[in-house]
Amino acid sequence: MEHIDEGRLETDLEYRFGYLAGFMGFGEEDIAIIHGAAEVLGPIVPQLVDAVYDKLFSYDATKRHFVPRQSGYEGELPENIDALEQDHEQIEFRKQHLGRYLVALVTKPYDGKLVAYLDMVGKIHTPKAGSKALDVPLVQMNALMGFVADAFLATIASLGLDHDAEVRTQRAFSKLLWLQNDLINRHYAAGPETASA
Repeated sequence: MEHIDEGRLETDLEYRFGYLAGFMGFGEEDIAIIHGAAEVLGPIVPQLVDAVYDKLFSYDATKRHFVPRQSGYEGELPENIDALEQDHEQIEFRKQHLGRYLVALVTKPYDGKLVAYLDMVGKIHTPKAGSKALDVPLVQMNALMGFVADAFLATIASLGLDHDAEVRTQRAFSKLLWLQNDLINRHYAAGPETASA
């Protein structure tokens, strides 16, 4: 039986990621599969991004989070939720971020730098990082992650892979998105990790 330092799970990001990856069985084979999907998924990133924003704009509870200034965006702000359209500069700015994120998932090495980046993806949607005005409720983050997971799985299913390759690819991405989900959820939990991250 392997010993896990539970306190360290809350204070050491790489230790936490390593524990979760080991528990889920996310390893080098999964990473190779994810990187191998880059050639096919890379070109369709713009369509995935558009699909995500179509969904986010179809609910006031998610669209409202794009009215306040986004971290790093210096341009003009939308007047209100009703005036906000997908061609607004701030939305184009956010779409570029999402596109880079999706590309990073399928191209970057799964090292400490990427783990820190995945963790920041969670943190930046709270007032703990980026814009203090941005505070996306966890329920909205979970809704988004569920939608993204389904979009990935539907895309993988449409690639025409043989059954074994399709199952292995779906499993690899499923584990990856569960890892990402943990690195989002930890920034919403009350406890030691909120102070250490």
